[in-house]
Amino acid sequence: MENMIKPIKIIEVKSEIGAGTRGASLGVDAIKIAALDFGSPFFKRFKTIEVPNENHLLLEPVVHDYAKRIKGVYTLSEKIAKEIQKSITKGEIPIVLGGDHSCSIGTISGIRMALPEKKLGVIWIDAHADIHSPYTTPSGNMHGMPIACLLGEDNKDRQQNKPDDETIEYWEKLKNIGNINPKIYYNDLVYIALRDYEPQEEYLLKKNKVRIFSLQEIRKKAVERIAIEALNYLDHCDIIHVSFDVDSMDSRISSGTGTPVPNGITEKEAGNLIYYILRSKKICCFEMVEINPTLDKENLMAENAFEILQKATNQLSHDF
Repeated sequence: MENMIKPIKIIEVKSEIGAGTRGASLGVDAIKIAALDFGSPFFKRFKTIEVPNENHLLLEPVVHDYAKRIKGVYTLSEKIAKEIQKSITKGEIPIVLGGDHSCSIGTISGIRMALPEKKLGVIWIDAHADIHSPYTTPSGNMHGMPIACLLGEDNKDRQQNKPDDETIEYWEKLKNIGNINPKIYYNDLVYIALRDYEPQEEYLLKKNKVRIFSLQEIRKKAVERIAIEALNYLDHCDIIHVSFDVDSMDSRISSGTGTPVPNGITEKEAGNLIYYILRSKKICCFEMVEINPTLDKENLMAENAFEILQKATNQLSHDF
């Protein structure tokens, strides 16, 4: 039974209500265009489902300044969580192709709902820590909050905002999706390529001694070693989710994302990193987010992302 290959299910989340820049909802289709340009039948080979989004909220005024469109993020997160739960319960490995990174709240909630007795580790490959709460956010954009939400972390020690009652009510609802709170713990979390965060986030990372693989460490050891060390660090976990934000890559090659940051990994390093991490039998879900073709040149980011996606599915499925 050990060698049985689990089928892959592609879950599309064309949402950008958690982002500050418009266009991330088009990322999934940009990846499909890249697949067509490469002459690949990738999207015919796997079962696909699209989670209905809440992007109509972008046309409405922002009500909650410290958690913009939080009602929509909550509604969407519940829908994503149910799809992930269904997929894992059926014995599939979900691959989430998302818009903005707030979709991870639903993804990880769904994993925990499907496997509540399992200890979940998370590898977060991202330039950003995404560990703000409505109490600390400088922007109010919810794609900067998924990790805090999943940790059940308010960070009131570094509070600088006073969210209104409705914001707090929906933040609590988000943290408690599936009646599991927290979903993850600090020692079950690994960051790779993290390099852009605010003092409030740095406070939490240092206080909780979170494992971070910086670019310097990546260059010193090479990505295969980083993958091994990240998996070893999470050896106490039963299952592992990998969330890949394309802005983990250097801004010279990642202009096609809402928040590009210099000094990131190359597309080759990103692909190899995913390749080595996803060899682990503990991987239960993979997610790719924040591709924004409106900021891109000649769909380059989506093409890089598609090549990384192929490496991921190659590792997760022998049928591909």
